[in-house]
Amino acid sequence: MAWVLDDSRPIYLQLANKIQSDIISGIYRPGDKLPSVRDLAMDAAVNPNTMQKALMELERGGLIYTQRTSGRYISEDTQKMKSIKESIAREQIQQFLKSMWQLGFEKQEILQFMEETLREDIKWKH
Repeated sequence: MAWVLDDSRPIYLQLANKIQSDIISGIYRPGDKLPSVRDLAMDAAVNPNTMQKALMELERGGLIYTQRTSGRYISEDTQKMKSIKESIAREQIQQFLKSMWQLGFEKQEILQFMEETLREDIKWKH
């Protein structure tokens, strides 16, 4: 898993977002056990305390849960994951639309570009 971190936001939030993305995209499946805090921290090249804080954030959000003696697991609440995925998609679409409107495009032009791009670039999907 590639960890790309920058100084624009707190590191623990970037870590939480990356793991959240891995969960909702299916890299981690419902019920899967997460690697240990130390293993995740080593992989991301961050302090284990920072990774712990990121995981606590995900636990507060209900995406993961802890079983005291056996570690952290991915929630099996697929409806919650679907809701988070749709929320992220809406945010991305709103950012895109804002950029397009700032460039001076109208709604119909944006729709036309989207349809053309989806038809032409369908190969990017896989």
